[in-house]
Amino acid sequence: MEGGRFRTDHIRRLLTSARYPARNPDQNIADLKAQVAACEKGTTELRRVVDHYGLDVVHAYMGYVKDNAEESVRRVIDALTDSSFTYAMDDGSQVSVAITVDHGERSAVIDFTGTSPTHPGNFNAPSSIAHAAVLYVFRCMVDDDIPLNAGCMKPLRLVLPPDSMINPRYPAAVIAGNVETSQVIVDTLFGALGVMGAAQGTMNNFIWGNERYQYYETICGGAGATAQADGCSAVHTHMTNSRLTDPEVLEWRLPVVLETFHVRVGSGGVGAHRGGDGVVRRVRFAEAVEINVLAGRRRVPPYGMNGGRPGSAGVNRVIRADGTSEDLPASVQLAAEPGDRFEIHTPGGGGFGPPPDQLT
Repeated sequence: MEGGRFRTDHIRRLLTSARYPARNPDQNIADLKAQVAACEKGTTELRRVVDHYGLDVVHAYMGYVKDNAEESVRRVIDALTDSSFTYAMDDGSQVSVAITVDHGERSAVIDFTGTSPTHPGNFNAPSSIAHAAVLYVFRCMVDDDIPLNAGCMKPLRLVLPPDSMINPRYPAAVIAGNVETSQVIVDTLFGALGVMGAAQGTMNNFIWGNERYQYYETICGGAGATAQADGCSAVHTHMTNSRLTDPEVLEWRLPVVLETFHVRVGSGGVGAHRGGDGVVRRVRFAEAVEINVLAGRRRVPPYGMNGGRPGSAGVNRVIRADGTSEDLPASVQLAAEPGDRFEIHTPGGGGFGPPPDQLT
């Protein structure tokens, strides 16, 4: 933006003159305009609040909200003890955390020392992702209806080892850090806290397209069970909050047929409370496309907690038009021809507590 006007020509030049230009700059420009409009709407509404109540009152209530969040997290810390957990990824990388509680100060240190060094691929997460994951987890631990805000972080000190996969140095590749490693950080924290089985632990990023069409979706799976309840089935968990396109819209706008989308019954880990089930989603392509899948939990399954069993690992599978099929790695790139199908089985959540047949 410049002088209240969107710099359309300038942005278009940036999008089309690079070594790898944007395929659909009009779509990118529309996205940017929508973001600008959202920010402008937020500015307008905040100014209305200030005009109505006065700046001093608004600042005071912002302070109250943060102070209340801080005290809420300190109450969580009051009930915690020192703990640690390490969670492996499919390629052998790991996230480690140790939570050290100071009951006198009502504070905690969240130390990620032991986490794998900078990832050779793109699974590195900027330090902001680790902060967001910690904020999310401790907000989940608060049993009150409070707004998510930075006050939650005041009682917490993070230790993020430099040149690790959760605190990498430029120019480390980071695209999977936001969508995949963030999920691992969350499950590692919940593992240390001992309150639930692992969720599916991946966003199952499914990206495909050609020169005319581009599409990106994340696919739901199983949530982890807790001491109070079974995990939910077929839901987006933790650090993903997107929703899938309606089948009718998907098939109307894009050259695919959604052949099946159903709950993967039995994929949740058994326990006193069962983990949630994942899903099976299969699409058939009517045009040649390039497919990219960025996912996890295809080899290392979501853990169970307190005697609960792990959830089932996920599966990526291509089924060619001639009927031959092949199971694929967690993250993969391949070409599909008309009539080919791609099928994803998403992981189930981990169970909580010993299964009933093991109770004595």
